[in-house]
Amino acid sequence: MNTTTLIEPHGGVLCDLMLNEADAAAAKDEARDLASITLSERQLCDLELLLTGGFSPLRGFQNKDDYDSVVDNLRLADGTIWPMPITLDVSEETAGTLEAGQRVALREKTGLLLAILTVGDVWKVDKDREAEQVFGTTNTEHPAVNYLMNIAGDYYVGGTLEGLQLPPHYDFRDLRRTPSDLRELFEAKTWNQVVAFQTRNPMHRAHKELTDRAAEEVGGHLLIHPVVGMTKPGDIDYFTRVRCYQELLDYYPEGRATISLLPLAMRMGGPREAVWHAIIRKNHGCTHFVVGRDHAGPGKDSSGTPFYGPYDAQDLVLEHEEELGIKLVPFKLMVYVPAKDAYEPIDEVQARGEAFEMISGTQLRALLSEGKDIPAWFSYPDVVAELRRSYPPRSKQGFTVFFTGLSGSGKSTVANAVMIKLLEKAGRPVTILDGDVVRTHLSKGLGFSREDRSTNVRRIGYVASEVTKHGGIAICAPIAPYEADRNANREIIGSNGGYVEVFVDAPLEVCESRDVKGLYAKARAGIIKEFTGIDDPYEAPVNAEVTCYTAEETIDESAEKVVARLYELGYLV
Repeated sequence: MNTTTLIEPHGGVLCDLMLNEADAAAAKDEARDLASITLSERQLCDLELLLTGGFSPLRGFQNKDDYDSVVDNLRLADGTIWPMPITLDVSEETAGTLEAGQRVALREKTGLLLAILTVGDVWKVDKDREAEQVFGTTNTEHPAVNYLMNIAGDYYVGGTLEGLQLPPHYDFRDLRRTPSDLRELFEAKTWNQVVAFQTRNPMHRAHKELTDRAAEEVGGHLLIHPVVGMTKPGDIDYFTRVRCYQELLDYYPEGRATISLLPLAMRMGGPREAVWHAIIRKNHGCTHFVVGRDHAGPGKDSSGTPFYGPYDAQDLVLEHEEELGIKLVPFKLMVYVPAKDAYEPIDEVQARGEAFEMISGTQLRALLSEGKDIPAWFSYPDVVAELRRSYPPRSKQGFTVFFTGLSGSGKSTVANAVMIKLLEKAGRPVTILDGDVVRTHLSKGLGFSREDRSTNVRRIGYVASEVTKHGGIAICAPIAPYEADRNANREIIGSNGGYVEVFVDAPLEVCESRDVKGLYAKARAGIIKEFTGIDDPYEAPVNAEVTCYTAEETIDESAEKVVARLYELGYLV
């Protein structure tokens, strides 16, 4: 393998795992006879940063000894600081086909060959242990814990990598710089002091003030290094964010700042993630790294409890600063002080007892969705214009109304009534995706096992997301018995427009009395197995926007309740 190491004044050793042209050609020939693993979006992000050296000193996915040490001690087995498991998760079926020393082709979803993995260890993961040790919680409201518990495979594969080509990107290609690219750029510009700013959100005036101060404090230059891999569900898409960053660059002094995109799959791991981000920025040639309030934290759980303390991340990075080889630039939250028409750190403002203003990300999204003005003190006109272009008011967005409930609860009947009312009121195209109809056309061949039912519901969600993305209205009415599937649909649909969940709640005995097909009777007789509500559970929604009680309400009353909620939420005007 052609592994290159580069040594830079402030970058440390950089592992480049890409093969040279001759070795890559030979590896491609070899790969024709190898078993393949198709990588997920997160695995693709991890692979790219492994191959380019962004995850130096790693030379592949972690084997079990490194993984165990990272989980328990924030260190690789040799003692090198490293806070985050970098693992290739697979299904039990795939794991059963792998053994140590085996060479496996790693491909993206189109079949494009990216790398060859020489398998080291294969093991079943203890997910509860990883969640508790790495993220400090087993609560699946934490994005990384949800991924770990509900999406990731149950087995991990470790091993070394040989890169044949990087995952292809067709967007912002002039902004996609590898660690080697950035080191060369800094050297060419003689930027000896570079402070990196991590972001997964649009940047506004407060961020501009913070980053200006950071660059001035270190007497150097600024690297705006936004994440364009996986971030937190509900975040503004990176295409819009990058256009906003490009507009913002014009407001910095000439030569102060540059931008490069980071294909990182964030875990939202708070303190551990901050240490990880520091290592990544050192690998990209930076000397300093800004760590702000609740750095890389996912916020609060449903009870209002923060997953991490506001400055836990700063404390952990500072504890390991010397060993990390990159200096911490800590910052408090910046707030607007109207009396001074300036931004200042919140702790200083509060200590003086001065009035201040701020707009959170949640509040900004609300202003955009309601079509309200965004104050000039908060952001720049060019940035706001880009946000409005991608995020029109709710009344102009597509949306999905997703009905769920037991068979016989009245879902389809209420859904059809809502469709008629929307056609009457909205004057927009409406697509209805009824459970039975979808099974005839979209999901023909699927059975009624838990896996098949989940597949059916998620297919409905995918189609609804496409309708929503293009400004239409989708109405879905499957049973959708599992909360995980409904949450997955909420995420994919909500990222493209509106999502309103309607729980059609009717007692089981009422549903049975309405059963003209005799399905419940067959289920109780054992003729139909795994029937929802009889021998397979229905997981009632915990966050539905509307609940209809069809044993007590007329169909018209239930439908009007749904439509009224759409008006309240701003999807109809």
